Amino acid sequence: MGESSNYDLGPAGQLMPAEERLAVKRKKNMLKIGVPKEIAFQENRVSLAPDSVGIIVANGHEVYVERGAGAKAHFSDKEYADAGATICETPNEIYKSDIILKVAPMLTEEMGMLGNRQTIVSALHQTMQQKEYYEHLVKHKSTAIAFEFIQDKNGIFPVLNAMSEISGFASIQIAAEYLSRNDLGKGKLFGNVSGISPVEIVVLGAGTVAQNAVSAALGFGASVKVFDNKIYKLRSLQHHISQQVFTSIINPKVLSKALKSADVVIGALHSQDGRTPCVITEDMVKEMKPGAIIIDASIDQGGCIETSSITNHNDPVFVKHEVIHYCVPNIPSMVPQTASYALSNFFTTALIDTGEEGGFEHYLKTHPAMRQGIYLYNGYLTKKNIAETYGLKYKELDLLLAAFQM
Repeated sequence: MGESSNYDLGPAGQLMPAEERLAVKRKKNMLKIGVPKEIAFQENRVSLAPDSVGIIVANGHEVYVERGAGAKAHFSDKEYADAGATICETPNEIYKSDIILKVAPMLTEEMGMLGNRQTIVSALHQTMQQKEYYEHLVKHKSTAIAFEFIQDKNGIFPVLNAMSEISGFASIQIAAEYLSRNDLGKGKLFGNVSGISPVEIVVLGAGTVAQNAVSAALGFGASVKVFDNKIYKLRSLQHHISQQVFTSIINPKVLSKALKSADVVIGALHSQDGRTPCVITEDMVKEMKPGAIIIDASIDQGGCIETSSITNHNDPVFVKHEVIHYCVPNIPSMVPQTASYALSNFFTTALIDTGEEGGFEHYLKTHPAMRQGIYLYNGYLTKKNIAETYGLKYKELDLLLAAFQM
């Protein structure tokens, strides 16, 4: 027992002698992190909020923020400077950092500013990319992480989950706005007033977006019906919201009947294979009440309603068959400050841990969740499906990491 005090748990849970533990603590690396201004269409989020910058800087790292990077999320340059960031006038200065932290995938003009062997963290939107995207990153020997791929040991996608939570709540907020309008909607209050029938909501899907949409709708006093073909997801939703709601598999007759009396329909189906299935036909939409609202939160995967067509934040709705359609991809960008905080909460811890463990390679060895997000490591594609699709070289990430000497 007396000798056990000289041991402690290492970052992977292994026993370490006290001498080795101290050596690990001494190898902390200072990181240089760049936060560029997003230039993708209607991307209003920023990857780090000022509060997070303050925490990262206090841990001995340098953060470079492009002037105006947080403006659309209502964060001022002064807030970033006060938190300890260096404000840069041009994106070229940002792209000299060791780690580039973005929200949207890199655009061609941004890739032109990359140096060699940098780490890029951003969304990927795999199905939207061309071969040239990967070739640029390969040429620069980049390490690239798609935050939508990051998956923890419980099978949860923490960043994607946070954005889905926001999308779910925002869907109800959007529905309440358009339902109450006199010019498009029916001037109807999204709430349960004594003596008046409650608003009726139909939700397609029972995942994270749906769970949060249902929770918000029930909070307003709405009557909710949920449809999904996966029974375990319907059970999970019931457990999550801690009360009974109407649930059903996607039976066309039952769904069609529910749609006829629905005030709001939220499409929240998600597909692992790319495109979501289309479960509401145009004929079903024709049978809906005039002034009813469809919010197709699945539109970034093609949509689950036949009459859906992509819109944007500047022109978010159209009317078809007297039904209002809201089909904006990237709903979290509608509430950019909330979404930016959600992204920051994840990235802050990951960056601090990276520095504490002596750099990115060391961090990857002890954090399987982050390894799930990597699709490019030092210029080698590590996602086999991407490499095969575009005829590019591929190597197993574990083999590449094994070649790295601790």
